[in-house]
Amino acid sequence: MLEIRPLTAADHAVWMPLWQGYLRFYQAEIPAETSAVTWQRFLDPAEPMHAALAWQDGVAVGLVHFIYHRSCWTTGDYCYLQDLYVAENTRGAGIGRALIEYVYAAARDAGASRAHWLTQETNYTGRQLYDRIADRSGFIQYRKLF
Repeated sequence: MLEIRPLTAADHAVWMPLWQGYLRFYQAEIPAETSAVTWQRFLDPAEPMHAALAWQDGVAVGLVHFIYHRSCWTTGDYCYLQDLYVAENTRGAGIGRALIEYVYAAARDAGASRAHWLTQETNYTGRQLYDRIADRSGFIQYRKLF
């Protein structure tokens, strides 16, 4: 049975391996201090950042991070699904979809007018799911790192 629930302070030891797996998937390295600040933001009710874990038989098997932000186009906030990760040994069982639907429900309950996210073009497996449960915006991302 799958349960998805908001992250709590007691979840750090199970969140961290999933977070590190996510970073490995995207071949990304970030300083430990950044992960520590991110963790603290999830626990701060004044922050717009949120996280949830997917649990299967008492084991954390997935994570989702999402952030509410303002928009000039609507009165309701947007919900940016920033990170989604499912442990390799549990993929294909609907956990990713359940995590996204959890964010959809949280965003609706918060009065957000949309949920949106980005993925790499080469994330073919993820994109098969995303194409079934969301609409592609047609936008291309540009960025400048500082």
